[in-house]
Amino acid sequence: MSNNEIKKNDKRLIRSWSMYDWANSAYNLVITSTIFPVYYTTITKTQEHGDNVTFFGFSFINTALSNFALGIAYLIMALALPFLSAYADAEGKKRFFMKLFTYVGALSCMGLFFFKLETLELGIIFFALAAMGYIGGLAFNNSYLPQIATPDQQDRVSAQGFAYGYVGCVTLQLICFVFIFKPEWFGITDLSFPARFSFFLVGLWWMGFAQIPFRKLPANKPQVKDPELGFFQKVNKEFQHVFGHIKQIKAIRLFLPAYFFYAIGVQTIMVVAAAFGEKELELGADKLIPAILLIQLVAIAGAYLMSFLANKIGNIPVLMIVVCMWICICIAAYFLSSEFEFYAIAFFVGLMMGGIQSLSRSTYSKLIPQDIGDTTAFFSFYDVTEKLAIVVGLFSFAFIEQITHNIRYSALFLSVYFIIGLLLLFRVLKYNKTILKPVK
Repeated sequence: MSNNEIKKNDKRLIRSWSMYDWANSAYNLVITSTIFPVYYTTITKTQEHGDNVTFFGFSFINTALSNFALGIAYLIMALALPFLSAYADAEGKKRFFMKLFTYVGALSCMGLFFFKLETLELGIIFFALAAMGYIGGLAFNNSYLPQIATPDQQDRVSAQGFAYGYVGCVTLQLICFVFIFKPEWFGITDLSFPARFSFFLVGLWWMGFAQIPFRKLPANKPQVKDPELGFFQKVNKEFQHVFGHIKQIKAIRLFLPAYFFYAIGVQTIMVVAAAFGEKELELGADKLIPAILLIQLVAIAGAYLMSFLANKIGNIPVLMIVVCMWICICIAAYFLSSEFEFYAIAFFVGLMMGGIQSLSRSTYSKLIPQDIGDTTAFFSFYDVTEKLAIVVGLFSFAFIEQITHNIRYSALFLSVYFIIGLLLLFRVLKYNKTILKPVK
């Protein structure tokens, strides 16, 4: 099937597209949010050195090191994605790059099976590569949204994708729980094995279910067909073409800065939630992981709830309401003092997380002109904005913890980013009165 033959709103194609969220969201839950953070903080905290670890001869606080590593991975991808997506459009290699990043990420997750304290350097490298694979694969998958759904259906389709993702990652998480909480059923005596085996299962799950969208999603046609142009000339031509379009679309120029600032807070909270609960309340894996699981389940409802509200009052007003809730969450996290409060905050984090992720993706999709042939490079600017946001968030979160030795200050500071994002959304609301209006 060629790019021009895509039938929009085709239920089978949309389900296949949604299965990529099902496949790769296991990484986001197990590696980013639950089992890996708990495993990592546990094996890197010793009686001799406390929270400090040595990485290639340099001393770091354990959680600061993992946040720095993620930040570097995201920075590399933020710099590379605009050019990779431009090349994918120019040469018709969108699906090729989607596969490439998927295999890099999945195999790196499998490599984390060998991660122990004595292999810290190797483990951190696999950890960073897995993040790069996740970022790249998701970026190219996101770019299909405006091609498979009409604007009036994009909020719903985006919500469906995230819902598939949450259900998929929870399903694998439950499988991993069996090995983590009942290792004796399998004769496991190495207490590190269940977590490490979970990392291997993530890679297997991700690579396996990704074959469904790989078979169904169409390859894109080359946008730059001049055979006399070299590689860099083709990339530059496509990049300049897309960048020129974006500069002329004021709605996108207003939305991306707002998205950048509130995404700093959202993405950082997703990464550090488990480590925060472990450090401040010492909840342990038996309480922490179910709490993060609660977040994923509630996020399904959040995605559909915000899609419903957007159809009633519009995308931007709903995003503003959700950002206000995130500000309250950051303040509440600073004063967190009990297990019950942690679960209450986790509930609202899940509800807001599902809503803001799904609605942000569909909002940007609606801002892209409908007569654009291929949208990979257009969506790369959205993905780069998100990745740069994560870089800023992780580095600022890690830096504040490194200098204050108090992770609560890091959480509180995230509210500043949300406040800036909220103010910038007011500009979008004032300008955009037609494209993102409610569906009648």
